[in-house]
Amino acid sequence: MTDFGLKVRMAVVGTILFALYLGAGTALSAMLGLPLVPVLLVGIIVVPAIQYKLGKWMALRGAEEMPEDGQYQQVHRMTESLSRDMGIDKPKLMVMDMGVPNAFAVGRKGAGVVCVSTELMHLLDRDELEGVIAHELAHIKNRDVITMVVGQSIGMLVGYVAYFAVLMGGERNMGTWILAMVASSLANMLVMIFVMAISRYREYVADEDARQAIGSGDPLARALEKISNGAQGRESELDDSMSALCILNADRSIMQKIFSTHPPTEKRIQKLRG
Repeated sequence: MTDFGLKVRMAVVGTILFALYLGAGTALSAMLGLPLVPVLLVGIIVVPAIQYKLGKWMALRGAEEMPEDGQYQQVHRMTESLSRDMGIDKPKLMVMDMGVPNAFAVGRKGAGVVCVSTELMHLLDRDELEGVIAHELAHIKNRDVITMVVGQSIGMLVGYVAYFAVLMGGERNMGTWILAMVASSLANMLVMIFVMAISRYREYVADEDARQAIGSGDPLARALEKISNGAQGRESELDDSMSALCILNADRSIMQKIFSTHPPTEKRIQKLRG
């Protein structure tokens, strides 16, 4: 089980995020003169559904379905075994040239996809690859992709509310329009700080679920070390928007730490081996 402090932090951040969504929905409902419930439903169901479908398509561009024979046969077998142990359907497996060793999962339980890079396949030992696959299956099991999409939709909604609030509250001139754009960006940025915090917490949860699934945290810890070292000096071919999905995102500047989708790799490794 994940530690109690992590659960509390996730609950607090989730509550703040929901409060921002509720406040933005109420404000937008008043601005448009529409009932509150339909506005909230559109913001929490319709918009995320569109983003989910579009995001899944964009993530898998250039990926190919993983053959079930040859070098990939053992990957299918370990994924089938892990999926059964973790109580989910075996996801579709795909492979892609990413430029760096990495992996990501998209979709939900019953319709998930795990994509690994060819660079990762050549780098990791079998038990290390098993740890990575288990981590990605945990994301599907825990509906983490859907959680991130909903969070991004909340950020979009709050940004629109800030934009229209400034625009409707001042004179219709270029200055007001610029101020509205700035307010929208700042509001969206505020929400995304909380969304990224949720993402970092979910990475710890997925690491822990993977550790339980394979019986040890060391294989995944070794995999993270190899992936981190293997990515140095290489240029990722993935779009920057994909970083939240990948098992490793090594951005480490101050601003990147605040908006990072992943905890520091060294902390993840320490917790896996703790």
